[in-house]
Amino acid sequence: MAEVKPPPQELPFDPAAESDPRAALGRLSPPGWARAWLEARRAGLRPWGSFLDQRRFGVPRDLGELLRRLGHNAERFQSNYLLLFLGLVLYCLVTSPLLLVAVGVFVGAAIAVRLRAREAPLVLLGRELTPAHQLGVAGGVSLPLFWLAGAGAAVFWVLGAALVFLGSHAAFRQLEPPETPELQMEPV
Repeated sequence: MAEVKPPPQELPFDPAAESDPRAALGRLSPPGWARAWLEARRAGLRPWGSFLDQRRFGVPRDLGELLRRLGHNAERFQSNYLLLFLGLVLYCLVTSPLLLVAVGVFVGAAIAVRLRAREAPLVLLGRELTPAHQLGVAGGVSLPLFWLAGAGAAVFWVLGAALVFLGSHAAFRQLEPPETPELQMEPV
């Protein structure tokens, strides 16, 4: 005999909670792991004056120094590089209105799928579609719009610009001297 479950009860509408901006902000806040990652990136952000100090730029002497600079500066200025990369992505979206529309359509479809999944599962031709399947369909429907908007070219433009600008900074910015003097051991 199948067990009958009672229908889910709807919570009463509370207009005070809907108008409270802090409650809305709480629903939009990232999960704990994302919040910790964002805090780590914010803590690692170096001052822009230090980042752009022209006196600290120079040509590396050899390939070994170039590789040391790339590794050290990529680690030291990781948060700054991430912020500049996001700025390039934003610039690319703003300067391509059709791409902005395509992203808006996909994000709108993803939000609609998420809201629909909370209400009841979607049944199509007798089969239940999971939210992952629905997102796949939304992506498939949005794909021609992304193609028309030139999303592929935009992705490669952003990656190329980031590689040139951020790679040049990492390669030509001299290494910081160590903050604490290292002890040198002499043989006896």
